[in-house]
Amino acid sequence: MTSPIFSVVLPAVLAIVMFGLGLSLTLADFARVATVPRAVVVTLLCQLLLLPAVCFGLVLLFGLETDLAIGMMLLVASPGGITASVLTHLAGGDVAFSVSVTAVNSVLAVVTLPVVATVAIGYFAGGGASVGLQWDKLAQVFALVLVPVGLGMVVRARAAAFADRMERPVRIASVVALTLAILAAVLQQVDELLPNLAAVGVVCLLLSVLSLSLGYAVPRLVRVSHRQAIASSMEIGVHNAVLAITVAATVLGNPAAAMAPAVYGLLMHLPAGAFAWALSRRSVRGAQPA
Repeated sequence: MTSPIFSVVLPAVLAIVMFGLGLSLTLADFARVATVPRAVVVTLLCQLLLLPAVCFGLVLLFGLETDLAIGMMLLVASPGGITASVLTHLAGGDVAFSVSVTAVNSVLAVVTLPVVATVAIGYFAGGGASVGLQWDKLAQVFALVLVPVGLGMVVRARAAAFADRMERPVRIASVVALTLAILAAVLQQVDELLPNLAAVGVVCLLLSVLSLSLGYAVPRLVRVSHRQAIASSMEIGVHNAVLAITVAATVLGNPAAAMAPAVYGLLMHLPAGAFAWALSRRSVRGAQPA
């Protein structure tokens, strides 16, 4: 039987997180991406193609067992979320761009998450289970991702002053709830996780460092601005781990697969925080390119 942590608590926490994201969004955020097409396309290509390839290579290199491998692939298909925007701000990046890309990425995740899950399960588990593009699975991911975001956007559209007042408290509550939920998920499956903890921890740290670095370097190579490259880095390196955990545990019915994104959700703050600090120091020194 699925634990209440996975069946009730995590979906509730995810709803809070995504509602908080919706409170910060307007339709203009989606329209804004058309004004910086190169930056958006490069960021999304890194997120949708480069990052899964890097993660797949690390999973094979370290020989993660099937459920953890599937969980890692679900993680890299999850968008950045609120934490990415917060770290973008702390690093001196383009927060508006970060919010816009997260919004687009969240919409794309409705399709990309099931696709990545299907490919990962087909490869690592021999196709013994599949999310596919079945309408019921798509509907579940849609409900997990877009419904609470949409509700938050409706609140902002109809009561902007209230949304402004609530955005910070909901964001703080989201971070606290997210951290506690991830800890609870890890503790729930700690016995199964312990034999593979070292390997999955190393993979998570390496993936975080590589994704943050590539997320900044690749946009800069194609002349995306410094501040937008910071936002890209955080979008690609900081993931909505609770979304990956919830999809693994509720949509796939595989709590063991939720352990890898749970570990990443705990560890990613170390390299992401260090990276944000280093980039903020660079911005303060005025060294950013024009």
